Amino acid sequence: MASIYKSFTSNDITTVRDMLHEAVPLTGTIVSGTYNDGNIKVYSHDMFESVFDYPYLSSSANHIFDLTNGYSNNSALSGATTAYNESKKINVYNEMAQILAGFDETGAVREFDRNGDLTGGDKIQDAFFVNFARLLTKDEIKKQSFTLQVLTGSMVTSSMDVLTISDYGALTSYKTNSPAGEYGILYTSSAGPGTTTHESGVGLVYYQAGIAVLTASIFDGDNLTSARGLNGYNIGPNMANNATVSDNYDNVSQLFVSGSISGSADAFRNRLYNISFNNTIEINSTIYFARANNNEFNYSSNPTYLSSSTIVVKNNAQELPRSFVTSVGLYSADNELLANAKLSEPLEKNPTDEFVLRVRLDY
Repeated sequence: MASIYKSFTSNDITTVRDMLHEAVPLTGTIVSGTYNDGNIKVYSHDMFESVFDYPYLSSSANHIFDLTNGYSNNSALSGATTAYNESKKINVYNEMAQILAGFDETGAVREFDRNGDLTGGDKIQDAFFVNFARLLTKDEIKKQSFTLQVLTGSMVTSSMDVLTISDYGALTSYKTNSPAGEYGILYTSSAGPGTTTHESGVGLVYYQAGIAVLTASIFDGDNLTSARGLNGYNIGPNMANNATVSDNYDNVSQLFVSGSISGSADAFRNRLYNISFNNTIEINSTIYFARANNNEFNYSSNPTYLSSSTIVVKNNAQELPRSFVTSVGLYSADNELLANAKLSEPLEKNPTDEFVLRVRLDY
C-alpha cells in the first residue's frame, strides 16, 4: 500500500506578503463626552493623560491613545516667569523629538519641522502629541488615510469652527528622514503640497510609530485665515498651577505656559471632533501546494477502510481503488503533526485523476 506521506520540494512552497487595512473611526463623543470623562485617566506625574473607549476601571476598557504636550527650550514660551512645571514640558518635547526627529551632527536634539526639513525650515516648537495605541494602528497607519478634526474658536461665545487636518498627498510625498520610520506632513488644505492655495504644514504623522504631532499655533489664528483660539475653554479645578478654582486661558500660549500638561491635554481633548485613519496589518504567508498524482493517495490508512481484507468503498473486485481526502496534514521531519488543514467536504481520489490542494499558513 502506498505511503500516506509525501515530501514537499522547493517548487511546492512559496511565500507572499499581503497588506490588510482596517478603518478606525474615533468620534469626538467617545473622546470627550460619552462617559462623563470616566474613560479619561489622569496621572499624578502630570506627563500625559490616557483615553479609553470605556470607563478605564472596567475590565472591558481598551486603551485608545495618550495625549500630551510640550515646547522646545528654544520656544518663545520658554523662560516665562509664569511658567508652571516648565521642565516637564520641555522634557516631554525633547523625549518625543529625540525618538521621532533624532539628533543632529552635534548631538543636539532636532526640533520638529512643519515641512520635514530637519536642517532648516519652519520649526514646530510648541506641540500637542497624540500617541495612538498599537491596538488601533497595528503595524502602521496607512499613508494618506489620516484625518483629524478639531473645534476652533471660543467656547464662551460658542463661535466654533471645525478645522480638518489631513496627510494630503502622503502616498507620494511622505518623508523617510526620521529614525522612527516614515512620516507625512499634516495640512489644513486638500490642495496638498506644492500648490499656491496650500497652507503651511501644521503637523506630522509618523506612520510606523503611530504618533501625530500638531503645532499649537492651529489655535492661535496667526498662520490661518480666522481666529481659532482656545479662549474660553475651562480647564477645571486642580488642573492648572495648583488652582483651587477653575481657570480660563485666553489663548493657547497662556495655556501652555501656566497650565499643567494634563490640563492642556484636556483642553485639546475637548476640542477633538473626529479622528479617522486606516491601519495596516502585514500578513506573511507560506503557501504549500499538496500535489496528489494519479498513483498516489488512492488508499487510506484508516482502519475502517478495510473489512476482512476487502476495501469497503469498492462495490466489486473490478472497481479501481479510491479514497476520500478530508484533510491535509503538515508534518515535521520526524513525523510530528504541525498543522492540519480541513476540506469543506470529502474529495474523491482514484488512479484516473490528479489534483493540487493549496494550503496557506498566515502569521
